Amino acid sequence: MVEFDIQISAKDLYDYMLRHSYNSPAGLLGSCVGAFFVIYAVMSGKMISLVFGVVLLLYLPWTLFLRSRQQALTNPVFKKPMHYVLDEEGYSVSQGDVCEKASWDQVVKVVSTGRSIIVYTSHVNASIFPRKQMGEKTNAAIEMISTHVDPKKVKIRY
Repeated sequence: MVEFDIQISAKDLYDYMLRHSYNSPAGLLGSCVGAFFVIYAVMSGKMISLVFGVVLLLYLPWTLFLRSRQQALTNPVFKKPMHYVLDEEGYSVSQGDVCEKASWDQVVKVVSTGRSIIVYTSHVNASIFPRKQMGEKTNAAIEMISTHVDPKKVKIRY
């Protein structure tokens, strides 16, 4: 069993949102189109293409940054720490009197960023485990997840 407390910050949300958005078809397409316009502008010398390309490349990260800050400030869930328990059956998260449980077979995928481990229970719902807050329990949590979740669903980098 692995237990830890997590206080989600705007930086943690931003990291999750970037990973989630840039690994979607729309995020990838927007980046490719923006890069195409920048390259076209450099080759042709057309400044309007450069402006359009830069706007396309910067729009998504900027809006995600603003949205993550707003959510961290206004969503009551992010005001208090969440207590996670990972065990043989799955994991549970509790905050105050509320407790939610998920079995390991409910996990859709597990990915990592340099900052966090993200456990998806649907294509849009996830639990964010910031590595810094987990501290020395990070490896134990990764081992617990890797042992109980189908290896095809786990993409964690150390």
